[in-house]
Amino acid sequence: MVFLVVKTSIVMLPVGKNSRGFSLVELVVVLMLIGVSMAIVAPNIAKGLQDREVRVSALSLAAVARDLRSRALFDGVPQQLVVKLPQNSYLVAGTREVRLPAEVRFVSVDGGEALDRDSKRFYFFPNGSTVGGAIVLADSEKAISYLIRLDALTGKIEVSRGNQS
Repeated sequence: MVFLVVKTSIVMLPVGKNSRGFSLVELVVVLMLIGVSMAIVAPNIAKGLQDREVRVSALSLAAVARDLRSRALFDGVPQQLVVKLPQNSYLVAGTREVRLPAEVRFVSVDGGEALDRDSKRFYFFPNGSTVGGAIVLADSEKAISYLIRLDALTGKIEVSRGNQS
């Protein structure tokens, strides 16, 4: 039986003797690239978070309106949604008040029944129809807005994005 001996040599460099590495200029260039990219990305992140607040508020209001329409159809009793502009809130079926986040405002409320100068009531009837109208929510600068449209005949509730000028 013959054994073959394989010899390999392993080269190990002593620690601290390696002259390879990054120069100060290379590190400064990388840090500048990171800084420029953050300057570009940071405002978009802030705008995205602001858009999210308005979108979530609009979708929540639309979901409440759809729920009230469904309850009116199921129970056979008209349901109501009251929008209160000064309080920046809405009242669901006369029982639960929902406040919008501080960054989100009602811009306009068209249609519905006027309760007073700053409040409107929207009815949802057992036949599926509603008192039609449109509610616009926007951020504090009115740069991002969403329109919630209530169709009078069909009771359909649509949410669409729009920009205020």
